[in-house]
Amino acid sequence: MLKLYDYTAAPSPRRARMFLAEKKVPYECIQVDLQAGEQLSDEFKAINPRCTVPALVTRDGETICENLAIAHYIGELYPEPVLIGATAIERARVFEWNWRCEFEGLAAVAEILRNTSKGMKGRAMTGPRNIEQIPELAARGKERLGHFFEDLNTQLESHNYVAGPYYSLADITATVAMDFSKWVKCYPDESLTALHEWHDRMKARPNYTA
Repeated sequence: MLKLYDYTAAPSPRRARMFLAEKKVPYECIQVDLQAGEQLSDEFKAINPRCTVPALVTRDGETICENLAIAHYIGELYPEPVLIGATAIERARVFEWNWRCEFEGLAAVAEILRNTSKGMKGRAMTGPRNIEQIPELAARGKERLGHFFEDLNTQLESHNYVAGPYYSLADITATVAMDFSKWVKCYPDESLTALHEWHDRMKARPNYTA
């Protein structure tokens, strides 16, 4: 059986759980307590030297440690439902918007959180190396996040889903980014009606609680 190294509270492994839930893929879930620093243990470094979750261990014992790579792998094993596009242009749109949701959305929230949280002092980036906080990056993150939500709202004014007419990996990433924004008190303004209507539909999906 597939094994997913996870931390329930963290946004990144939640994306993997939501993808696996949408595909209805069975797996064993193994918790790695990030608060206690278990990701930095020698035991977990043997699984993922980058000390991050999610980490998916295949039936063959291979380890995959990035959400996009996990999505590719699972999509090959379980083609239905299609979550990364059925045609070349659909896949291009999914990858384009997934990247934007990662870089402009999730990364912006992380920039705010990891450069302001007292609990992350000296740990401003994930991974095995200690990196100091830069408070100025938090202000930039807030500005970036605001622009991202405005752009996403514009996209959703003319599309049912983030990357077009179908639910995809990009919707999963955007959903997690929007929920993650509550952690830094930067949840999007109610005036972005298309964004909030889309989010309400996402919350109604079974995989939302994965």
